[in-house]
Amino acid sequence: MSIKVILTDIEGTTSAVSFVFDVLFPYAARHLPDFVRQNAERADVAEQLDAVRRDSHEPQADVERVVEILLSWIAEDRKATPLKALQGMVWEQGYQAGQLKGHVYADAVEALQRWHAAGYQLFVYSSGSIQAQKLIFGCSEAGDLTPLFSGYFDTTSGPKREAQSYTNIQQAIAVEPAQILFLSDIVEELDAAQSAGLKTCGLARDGGELPGHVTVDSFTGIEPEAF
Repeated sequence: MSIKVILTDIEGTTSAVSFVFDVLFPYAARHLPDFVRQNAERADVAEQLDAVRRDSHEPQADVERVVEILLSWIAEDRKATPLKALQGMVWEQGYQAGQLKGHVYADAVEALQRWHAAGYQLFVYSSGSIQAQKLIFGCSEAGDLTPLFSGYFDTTSGPKREAQSYTNIQQAIAVEPAQILFLSDIVEELDAAQSAGLKTCGLARDGGELPGHVTVDSFTGIEPEAF
């Protein structure tokens, strides 16, 4: 069964982990407290602040306490959906102000453009919010790459290391599992996708191996028709 869809991770796959940890996370940590204080009454922000209170089991937390919780979640790199949503709002301001430019490896840009032109449907699945995903590709150093993608998935589809999440995505895309090729640098994510019936390809940019999966060191080595 031939591949019709390519589903890609971002961090460590299309983009450098260092961009996320050395640029995006510190930017959010610096700007998120004031952003929350200034926009706490805004409907979309208030919704996420309520989600933080619910997830932390502190329903009475005031804005300052919510800020403390968010900063602690950033420090521990927690994959919390409300944190990701708020980070995305902060990053949007940074991208719009020209203070941030999304990093995407040149080999990934070239391959994504080639695959799109060849008729493959391209989707993203990342622990970052859909908004953050659109920003990194929409405001990338290579220009606006969002026209290449047919859709985006984040943790609202489920945790990335659970097979059910990939079944949810497969059902949303509405193709057979074996027609989807999932790209990631994390073996547990690849294992979960494989358990759901997806084809997998691991990215090990340091030249290592991801056991149980075809492994390449750049997008240049990926030929979807070979899966």
